[in-house]
Amino acid sequence: MSLEWRKSSYSPNAGDCVEVATGRDVHVRDTKDREAGHITVPAPAWRELLSRLN
Repeated sequence: MSLEWRKSSYSPNAGDCVEVATGRDVHVRDTKDREAGHITVPAPAWRELLSRLN
């Protein structure tokens, strides 16, 4: 499965950022260490997290 990654709009331009790929689940990785892998979160849990951060 090929994921389409995008940088967080809240990340600075210095490269210290988080990237996400969305689909049935949400995948999150550190831009500075892409080879370390990523975490996968169910989309409903991701939406709940974001709603609590606002």
